[in-house]
Amino acid sequence: MAGIKEVASRAGLSVATVSRALSGKSNVSSKSRRLAQEAARELGFVPSYHASSLASGRNHNIGLVVPNVQRWYFSSVLEGVSETLLDAGYDLTLYNVGEQPERRNSILTDFLLRKRLDAVIAVALVLSEEEIGQLLAVHRPIVVIGGALPGASTIRIDDEGLAKMATSHLIGLGHTRIAHITGDAGLNRDFKLPQLRQKGFAAAMAAAGLGFRPEWHATADFTIQGAYAAGRRLLGTPTERPTAVFAASDEMAVGVMLAARDFGLRVPEDLSVVGIDGHELAETFGLTTVSQDPRGQGKLAAATALALLDGAGRDPDGGPAVTAAQDQEYPTEFVIRHSTAVPPDVAATTA
Repeated sequence: MAGIKEVASRAGLSVATVSRALSGKSNVSSKSRRLAQEAARELGFVPSYHASSLASGRNHNIGLVVPNVQRWYFSSVLEGVSETLLDAGYDLTLYNVGEQPERRNSILTDFLLRKRLDAVIAVALVLSEEEIGQLLAVHRPIVVIGGALPGASTIRIDDEGLAKMATSHLIGLGHTRIAHITGDAGLNRDFKLPQLRQKGFAAAMAAAGLGFRPEWHATADFTIQGAYAAGRRLLGTPTERPTAVFAASDEMAVGVMLAARDFGLRVPEDLSVVGIDGHELAETFGLTTVSQDPRGQGKLAAATALALLDGAGRDPDGGPAVTAAQDQEYPTEFVIRHSTAVPPDVAATTA
């Protein structure tokens, strides 16, 4: 049976480069990794991960901790993480903690601290200083998606700033009667995403000299169904209706659009709606939104974890070395579609 030297000869690479490529290390160019994998496949060479683990002290296994894998955002992050780790020859262990905090505790004590995993990627979950300290003490890199944490590499978006931008878009069109639908109190537990987006909404309204009307503030659970029910309550009032809604997620924006249809309201002629996320349904519904690309965030998180495991290893695509925790703001895109327009009274005066 062929050995690693034969694979290196077939690929035209050094034994060290082939070893790094087949063991999933990130400091290998994509071209070299492909050549090594093709040569190994042609020769029927299968690396011994058990021997590699004994030599390197690694398990080639990275843990991903999410609150709810059934939700679109978290499943999209999972896709990105999985794709990157698979390409690097690493296994993925998924922990879906749900609403039970004791599950997160068991992940730390039973798996991470017993060195079953090489690194952990936590999504929208705040780890305490003690938890971070425990992981760092056993030299396990931590990558967090959703907010900044001391000691951990973090990937996040500017939730407050993006909410302000989305609301300002509505104000710029001439809307003054703007409602906001946000997440309920339970969703503020970790990185307080609903609270941050609400602050951005309030800041845009205040900057424009517009008051905040409590009756136009609705809460839901970040689902289409929950926002549909909240939207019916918001739009079903016999008194003055808002002419625009800023929803703290695309799924909630879609729920509001469905509720508007029940009352014979046309989007955007009678009601403008804007969201945040870049959900796959946004294009179908013509929703104006801020796309945050969770799949891309997952890929970046996995690449960051791999680079941290390699220590001083340099990004194979020419990027800077990743040797310590860093805070990265992920780029977003404001996508204007046909769910937003000038308000009805302005449209009438210009017709």
